[in-house]
Order: sequence, then C-alpha cells, then structure tokens
Amino acid sequence: MALKKFYLEGKIETGTDEAGRGCLAGPVVAAAVILPADFEHPFLNDSKQLTEKQRELVRPIIEENALAFGVSYVFEDKIDEINILQASILAMHLAIEKLTISPEHIIVDGNRFKPFKEIPHTTIVKGDAKFLSIAAASVLAKTYRDDFMLKIGNEFPNYNWKQNKGYPTVQHRNAIREFGITKYHRKTFKLLPEQLKLDL
Repeated sequence: MALKKFYLEGKIETGTDEAGRGCLAGPVVAAAVILPADFEHPFLNDSKQLTEKQRELVRPIIEENALAFGVSYVFEDKIDEINILQASILAMHLAIEKLTISPEHIIVDGNRFKPFKEIPHTTIVKGDAKFLSIAAASVLAKTYRDDFMLKIGNEFPNYNWKQNKGYPTVQHRNAIREFGITKYHRKTFKLLPEQLKLDL
C-alpha cells in the first residue's frame, strides 16, 4: 500500500518519529521531516520493515530532498529524570525546533504527544507505515541512533551494541549480569528480569 503524502493537503506538514524507546542503553533519538509534495522513493516505508542496508541507502536521499529536517537526542540521564514517554516527546519537540521551515501542522507516530508551540498536531498510530514524512523521520531517527550506538559500542564492546543497538536481547542482558552497567544504561529501566533481587 502506497504511503500517503500528507494528512492535511495544502499545509506545510512535518512528520516526526523516535527510535530507541524500548532500549536499555543509549539515547532516544527523534527526527522531524518536511518533504516536498513530489517526493517518492520505492524504499520509503515504515523503517521497521526496511533492512539496515535499505535504511542506509534511503537516508541521504531523504536528507538531500527534504525541504527541512531535524534530528535530536535525549540521553539516559534525562530519560531517567523525566521517564521515557516524556523523553520521547521532548526529543520530537527538539527535532521540530531544528527545522529551518516552520510547519503549519505536525503528524506524530504513536498516540501520545504534547502541543508544540501553537502548531496543531495529529497523532497517528502506526503512522510510519501510513505517511511518507513519518516514515522518513523514522528512517532518520533509527539510522542516527544506530550510528551513535556503534560509536559507544566501541567504548564498551562487551555489550555488543553493534548488533543489539541497546535493545534488551538475551546477550545484552547476559553482559549486564556479567559486567554490570555502564554510564549509558538507563538506571530507571528494568535492566534484568531478576532485578528486584539485584543490588544495582
């Protein structure tokens, strides 16, 4: 099914999405993208449906063709302070703030958002599989976050973030059991199933 270009025709509309909400380590990363009306690309679909290679290929095309885009990071200390939902919304706000064109309408992947300035917004569940600008934002958020996890993975190779990107895989949890946590881990998250018994 082809993705729709706009939720509201005739408005400058930005799509926004985040990546890394369910991770045990690293930032939550959000992107906001305003696409031109004639933008299309065969790969551009919900970034979860794309392979890593496809996301890497489509990212520069989005960046070159977008009328404006912004990417922002909210790190683990802030996530621990305000909780992951608030951190995700904050990251999306910060990404929208970076746009060089002011949008007239914001479409948001998911069902939770807080008003940004006075700009009307619409939340769309599974929006990254329905609208091009949200799909584009999801690709940017995911690829920028993956790059960041690769970088910090070199600093802490024991956790194999290169592979798991900070998600709660068995391997990642085993590494936490064996080596403890790093400065990049989210302290308020349930890092291990038996955490109640662990003295972190």
